[in-house]
Amino acid sequence: MNTIAISIIVFGALVFFHELGHFLVAKLCDIKVNEFSLGFGPILVSLKKGETLYSIRALPLGGYVKMEGEDEKTGDPRAFSNKPVGARMAVVISGPMMNLLMAVILISLIGFFSGVATTKVTVIPNSPAELAGIKDGDIIAAIDDKKISSWDETVSIISQKPNQTLEIEILRNGEKKEILVKTEQEPETGRGVIGIKSVVIRYSPLHSLKTGIQKTLWASSMILSSIPRLLTGRGLSDLVGPLGIAHMVGEAARVGIFNVLYLTAFISINLGLLNLLPVPALDGSRLVFLFVEFLRGKPIDPEKEGMIHFLGFALLMLLMVFVLYRDFMRLYM
Repeated sequence: MNTIAISIIVFGALVFFHELGHFLVAKLCDIKVNEFSLGFGPILVSLKKGETLYSIRALPLGGYVKMEGEDEKTGDPRAFSNKPVGARMAVVISGPMMNLLMAVILISLIGFFSGVATTKVTVIPNSPAELAGIKDGDIIAAIDDKKISSWDETVSIISQKPNQTLEIEILRNGEKKEILVKTEQEPETGRGVIGIKSVVIRYSPLHSLKTGIQKTLWASSMILSSIPRLLTGRGLSDLVGPLGIAHMVGEAARVGIFNVLYLTAFISINLGLLNLLPVPALDGSRLVFLFVEFLRGKPIDPEKEGMIHFLGFALLMLLMVFVLYRDFMRLYM
């Protein structure tokens, strides 16, 4: 039951932030919003405030912001289709951008409370680092001429080079020094190590925000590099549906709240970036249509565009059913 409750909270937060991005920018652009919904299907709870119906629906597999004139022709000057192309692009892209912002916020919160690993180090006695001349308080600036901006980069580079000599540039009292360090191989993992630990800074908004941005950009680059595999069909086996995500959330919850927040941030990045793909019914496809309209100087028929998005949505639902079935067979059979 705890897993189900936590999963619902995670799914709800992801969908809410995504749709909130669309909703807020639509309001800023004076677009009439008919409904803000979490979920699909029959309405469970609803509240009408002003011109907008706020609802929670039975199937918690997504959500939507229904704007006047989004998929049909209308003479309402406040309709989505009657706004300038730039305003409509801003509304469409704001959902994925809100997901990326959500990831930055979550990772920053984790860093604020649990601490941010910096490139300032403490040295383990009699380690390769100490024997080479690295001292407590030194800052790792570069390794083999590669500039270092985070502790994760430091660990990644050193771990990939066991039993090799590294040229490490450190900052000591504002002065640069070049130090040659021979790595050792860690028996358990085979990774390269030199015997340094990061100085962790807690309760620092600036360091936490910097880490949140860096890790979000890093995760985004990793996800983007995997998209070609997904589009060619080779990455379909890596797709995980709601059941798979709920299972991962449950596993993360057993470790602690920070693991749940990290997982939520990573899923949010995935959701934001995948929504930018030019697939009908996704935000990326709507951006393509708007870009074509900008080049043509006139809009594409909203009803024809709406039909394409409807067909795309139907295909995405079929894919969702397939992924749900595969997750069920993998986890429960």
